[in-house]
Parts: sequence; C-alpha cells; structure tokens
Amino acid sequence: MPAEISSSKMFEGFNKRYKHYSPTLGCSINFHIYFPPSTSPSQKFPVLYWLSGLSCTDENFIIKSGAQRVASTEGIALVVPDTSPSLNVEGEADSYDLGVGAGFYLNATVEKWKNWQMYDYVVKELPKLLNEKFPQLDTSRASISGHSMGGHGALTIYLKNLDKYKSVSAFAPIVNPVNCPWGQKAFTNYLGDDKSAWEEYDAICLISKFNDVAATILIDQGEDDKFLHENQLLTNKFDEACRKAKAPLLLRMQPGYDHSYYFIASFIDDHIRHHAQALNL
Repeated sequence: MPAEISSSKMFEGFNKRYKHYSPTLGCSINFHIYFPPSTSPSQKFPVLYWLSGLSCTDENFIIKSGAQRVASTEGIALVVPDTSPSLNVEGEADSYDLGVGAGFYLNATVEKWKNWQMYDYVVKELPKLLNEKFPQLDTSRASISGHSMGGHGALTIYLKNLDKYKSVSAFAPIVNPVNCPWGQKAFTNYLGDDKSAWEEYDAICLISKFNDVAATILIDQGEDDKFLHENQLLTNKFDEACRKAKAPLLLRMQPGYDHSYYFIASFIDDHIRHHAQALNL
C-alpha cells in the first residue's frame, strides 16, 4: 500500500499525498489524490488525472488551482502524479526543461534516461495501483487534463488510449513538440535522433491517426502567454490539425492571461465540469 504522507481537509473532502516505490521508474515517487466527500461507504468516484508542467511536482496543482471546489460538488477524484523520476542521473537537475521535473510523459529509449518512463507510469502503473489499493475510486471512468508539458501529456495519452479516457482538456499545451525548442531538446535527449519516434508523442502528428474522438477536446490558451509568442506552444497548428481531421475541438483564446496558475485557477471550474459531463454519462 502506498504510504500516506499528508492529509488536509478541503471543501469537505481530503487532499491526501502518497509515496510509493514505482517498478516502472525504478525509484520512489509521490502522488496526490483529492477525495471528494462521500455520501455512502459504497460510493465510487470517477477519476480525473492532472498532468503538471515543467519544473512542477504533484503539489503545484493541488495547492494553487482551486480545482477541489467543483470536484467536491461534482463528485470527482483528482489524481496528480509527479512529473518525473529523480535518480541522481548526471545532469538531471541542470536545467528546468530536461531531467527532474521534465519527464514529458514519454518512455525514454536513450540509455542514460532509461528510467524516464512516465508514459507507462501514468497509463499503466498508476491506474493499476489505484484500482488495487483505493476501492473508492472507479478507474474505469477516467478523464485526463494538464498544463503546458502536462497538456502535451494529456493530449497524447488521450489520443493513443481513446478506450481508457472519457474526455481530455488542456491549458496552454505543447501541442507540436517536434517543432518547438522545448520538445526538440527533450526528444533528442530521451528518444535520440529518430524523428519517427518523436511523432509518437506529438499531438498534431497523432490527431490525424487517432481522430475518432467522441468528447470535445477543450483547450484554454492565454493570449498574453510569453511561451505562445516564443513558438513553444503552437496552439493554432493544433486547431488546424483538428479541423483537417474533423476532430471536435473547443479552443478558447483568453485575452490578457499568461501561462501561470492564475490563468489555470480562472478557468479550472469549466474544465472540471467538462469532464464531469463525460464521466457521469
């Protein structure tokens, strides 16, 4: 059983932080669950996974987003994994966009980064653990969301696993990592020089293959996001790709908003309700 390392009541539910050893990652790692208030001992909650961005941990979203308010009333459990392993690999903490805090939700193939298997951790190991150890969670009803690097993770994981998730949303996602500096740096290091391997973790490349999307993809993007203007996010390209693939996308450009958790907190209620609609059908 994962060890509970903290618990805080919030909106009549509880934020609980856990630590466990991950065979997939080869190290101990933390994750958070927000359990909404229960009305009966047999009640089972659907799950919304949240994937965080560069330099974040499992704590940022839980502390800063305010998502628990609507998750409490909608009866949705929030599950927030960490963003990478931490194993004292040489150079793993030298920059914010590679190594610790920068797992990019892929399975690394370059030997140095062999423990960076966040895709398998999020898609396989963590849901299995939740299913086995937390009977109050209904992991068969799951959706996924995230911010920036985590938005990239949410979109790519969703598109490759349409049978596992009811819906997806993202804040300021990195939608085309094969063509932006963040993605090119990470993919070169984690996946090597084979560009076809990169495309397996690129939402724009995937939407043309996996476009049988039932629930509308929801994306919020701040118009004053400096990373949008530095061509790290390339949001409009995903809009074009979804139109071409006839995949349902609701892209909301939000005037005046940046890349921060102030932006996320402003619109997270809409995202929780978006997922609640899909999860409770």
